[in-house]
Amino acid sequence: MVFFRLFRVLGRRTGEERPPADSFGIAERSENAEAVDDNNVISLPDREPHPPEAEEAGLDASIWADDSPVGAGLAQIKIADHHFEPGPFVEGARAAYDMIVVAFAGGDRQTLRGLLNDEVFDNFTQAIDGREAAGETLETSITAMKATDILDAGLDGRTAEITVKLVSDMISFTRDAAGTLVAGNAGEHEVSDIWTFARDIGDRDPNWVLVATSSEN
Repeated sequence: MVFFRLFRVLGRRTGEERPPADSFGIAERSENAEAVDDNNVISLPDREPHPPEAEEAGLDASIWADDSPVGAGLAQIKIADHHFEPGPFVEGARAAYDMIVVAFAGGDRQTLRGLLNDEVFDNFTQAIDGREAAGETLETSITAMKATDILDAGLDGRTAEITVKLVSDMISFTRDAAGTLVAGNAGEHEVSDIWTFARDIGDRDPNWVLVATSSEN
């Protein structure tokens, strides 16, 4: 069983347009950053077989094929939001995944507060509170990110949505107050999660929102 199912994750609003490499707001989370003006130049997406930023992120370049639904969806997003690049997006998704998993396991409410909406934050804090009240501890570590694949992409009105499959090797288990293992195991196992991120492309906030999750495990 995986202990950190999510419905929605938010990056903290800053009002500052970040470069694509930090589209999840992982590197910098300033509440008072000064907003910068956007320009009106729209760069059409590179539909060549091997876009550099996709290749560097380990993405299958075939997603950009003209007959690929994913490629068509990514092109729609790129046209609507010229800052978007799939490679940096995937890197941000990996970083967000790691941050959320570790913060939940460690009961780091402050970090979670900046990444979760009110409803999910309440659910997470209730789970953390219950764990602490029972004297239980959750130990989780991601030992390797094995794959991050874009499964679907597109625009729904002004909302861009991208679904990714994140495959990791993970150690995750719960101990009671006496140190006895009560859930999970201390061995490494593979976890496959499918997360859908969304972003209002009309919003100055460049951060993506996790709107749905499921698991293949």
